[in-house]
Amino acid sequence: YLVSAISGKKIESNEPPRTALQGLWYWFRCLYSLAILVFCFAVTLVALFDGKTTMWKGVPSWLAMIIFFILMSVVGMLEAMQIAFFAVAKFTPEERGDSKFQKMTCQLLFKGDGKNLPGFMIGRQLMVVSCMFFIARVTSVSIPEGGSNIFDVPDSVQEFFNTGLLGALITTIVASITWQLVASAFPLAFLANPITYIFLRICLMFEASGICHGAWVLAAIQKKAWGFQRDEVYIGTAEERAKMNKGDDTAQSHVGVGHIAKLPNFAQNAPQSLKDLLEKDASVGAYINSIYDDLEKN
Repeated sequence: YLVSAISGKKIESNEPPRTALQGLWYWFRCLYSLAILVFCFAVTLVALFDGKTTMWKGVPSWLAMIIFFILMSVVGMLEAMQIAFFAVAKFTPEERGDSKFQKMTCQLLFKGDGKNLPGFMIGRQLMVVSCMFFIARVTSVSIPEGGSNIFDVPDSVQEFFNTGLLGALITTIVASITWQLVASAFPLAFLANPITYIFLRICLMFEASGICHGAWVLAAIQKKAWGFQRDEVYIGTAEERAKMNKGDDTAQSHVGVGHIAKLPNFAQNAPQSLKDLLEKDASVGAYINSIYDDLEKN
């Protein structure tokens, strides 16, 4: 909401407006979570400046704090890039923006047979893990022998602080979820950022090192074993859907646990004559999906 207000762009949602009670419960949870986050930061930073973390002795506390926030921003940016890239993967080239860095990023990401997108995922993970080595040093509380507890809390509470859960909450909220939410609402804004292009290059460099190339082998085995195919096989590319004037229909996206698989999974195994009919007349597919909706309700 803060980013939306600053940018002046309203976040669009398919959810109906909240009732007064729902709104009250929503904002209570937001404030509750924010209070926990502030407390986690207080404990972590006090521990850092009191020398009660696992940070290396030769690193000054003020420098460790600066690097800590920089690395959390790096991890957050990588999380946001992941969301933004998968969002624009469904766009046509014309819809991916016309700024210099939007074009450069998309050309690099989607060139050739599309191997750079999963390649980015591998390099991104390596980069995140590298950052986490330092972040974990800052957020891991460790009381020296004979030292006092943080805020003079009882030993049982201090033992809870020592679990590292507070640091996990900080990185989850500040270095992950927040960035993902913003990127899901404004994917094109992230593509226009030159840092996105630079990080994409670095991630592809990490992937090219070959350290995690075993992931490609395991992925290929899964694909062969389960018969996985790209989404384009079932629904076509963004360009093909645009030509046929078939956008994404959110009303037909009720899938997951407890939902029967609708088209296109059904159409994949249908007789050829039915496939031809489905391709010629979209109302046939809508009718079949309506039958599945009735079955789910019953």
